[in-house]
Amino acid sequence: MESSIKMLDERTDQATRKMLQKVVERKRKFDNFKRRHLYVMWATVFITFFYLLYINQTVIEPYSYSFAAMFSAYVNNSANLYLIVFTVGLYGLMNLLKAKREKAEKEYHALRCEIIDKSKDLWKKEEEWKNRHLVFDMMKANYDINLFHENK
Repeated sequence: MESSIKMLDERTDQATRKMLQKVVERKRKFDNFKRRHLYVMWATVFITFFYLLYINQTVIEPYSYSFAAMFSAYVNNSANLYLIVFTVGLYGLMNLLKAKREKAEKEYHALRCEIIDKSKDLWKKEEEWKNRHLVFDMMKANYDINLFHENK
């Protein structure tokens, strides 16, 4: 469990600390998929750009006089097969990571909204209710998790 969540002894009970820990884990999972998706997306863009530049230099410009000559030059070079498979594979990985990122985001926001909805049950005592903003501020400052509002 995170040390800053462990230090909330008098402000929260054990179940609330577990929920806060889970929302931190889901946030990290979401951020990880978001970062990986961004890296793969840019890699796909750059690889596609350089592949098209390579095709232009090796196939289109030298054999622009005939489509049949361009097609024949493209098919005769086995590197084109590997490059197109690699590019399409990167595109597929990008889409897979996007789906995982969206799923992780949905899970994270669902748990975050659940904590917001159940805040009256989680901080039942009068003193706990008055100090819950300290817990919310700590979550916002340490983990960039907003528990004040349900909106993203």
